[in-house]
Amino acid sequence: MPEERGRVLVTDAGRGSAVSIIRSLGRANWHVIAGDADQYSPGFYSNYAHRALRYTSPANDSKRFVDELVQLARTERLDIIIPVTDEAILPLAAGRSRFPRSTQLAIPNDEQLRAVHDKVATLTLAERLGVPIPRTELVTTVGEAARHCRRLGWPVVLKPRHSRVHLDNRIIARQVQYASSLRELADAFASAGNGSEFLLQEYWAGEGHGVELLLDRGEPRLAFQHRRLREVPPSGGPSSYREAVSLDPLLLEHATLLLRELGWTGLAMVEFKCGVRGARLMEINGRIWGSLPLAVASGVDFPLHLAELMMGRTLSDLPSSYVIGRKRRNMELEVAWVAQVLFSKRDSSEPASRTPRRRALALLMELSLAWREMDNYWEDDLRPLAAEVLRAAGRLQRKLGFHLVRTQWPLSQALRRVMERIAHI
Repeated sequence: MPEERGRVLVTDAGRGSAVSIIRSLGRANWHVIAGDADQYSPGFYSNYAHRALRYTSPANDSKRFVDELVQLARTERLDIIIPVTDEAILPLAAGRSRFPRSTQLAIPNDEQLRAVHDKVATLTLAERLGVPIPRTELVTTVGEAARHCRRLGWPVVLKPRHSRVHLDNRIIARQVQYASSLRELADAFASAGNGSEFLLQEYWAGEGHGVELLLDRGEPRLAFQHRRLREVPPSGGPSSYREAVSLDPLLLEHATLLLRELGWTGLAMVEFKCGVRGARLMEINGRIWGSLPLAVASGVDFPLHLAELMMGRTLSDLPSSYVIGRKRRNMELEVAWVAQVLFSKRDSSEPASRTPRRRALALLMELSLAWREMDNYWEDDLRPLAAEVLRAAGRLQRKLGFHLVRTQWPLSQALRRVMERIAHI
């Protein structure tokens, strides 16, 4: 039997990126614990997860979440904890001193975290280094924003200064919003609450590109690039469909310049919007990015080399190239895109309302044949994809109040039975 290379906990096992990490490390003889707050998390069903751990949601009770993981690190003698989302990263960073010295947290130091979580700090760094950014103003009131809109032009983008905030034992999420008029601008401020700080930016039309890197003290060891084919919402958000593309030398130079200045160790993704007027920096994603399954499927095994780096081992067999043109989809986000287009008000200014509904129906048919492109698809490990499909159906049932035809038995009960069977396949 091959020797165990180490013991690792991967959080947020419901994410496709987490499932990719579980598979990569499990294949390399790591003892992998899949963790999540959702009892039906797809990662729990992977053949490469040695154990499933259901923990307290960090978004609802971050202190208890950290308590549980500190205890797990001691009892399981964990070598590494890899947090996948900001909801897990922020409380773990605040409580990092509580973990045994033998347990490595795969997160940057506090100064580096501030530089990527505070969008003002990110843009200030980029401006100092000569990395192009959209025209931006920091605003706190609708009146102040309205004055700047005359110069920036419509539409404008309103980004919260911090997308996630660790406050009062909870993680509070704040969303990017778009406004094409003074009324929409006022609505955006009203929904965010008084006193919120926004980055008001010009809307930079173009295609989203992500430069993904593994770095050792600021020096890149692995690199990959993807372009976004579809986003949710259509106006801009997480990518539901992406494609592997060749590394753009200029974007790679910009991304490396930023992360080298921060002395970054670990994984990061630098996002750009590329249009006819050139490229502009959107953000530095200092956590595991959602399109990680595409990189792994294209031949860049970021998770395995991250684990080796965290353990202080010499990185070997690093790929110098990858498969160009490979595509991957996030199934749940693809379905969300379809729903937004089908159910959007046709008189709305949102991009979803301007997308023909026949495109959404065509995509729905396409998804039924596109299983091999799904993030959670892998030939020797099909249960996570099956679990994702069933979980998505359960969420749809809860949203629509749907029940099985000719019976009062809720679909969620049927799904629970099926999920229990999947666990024993």
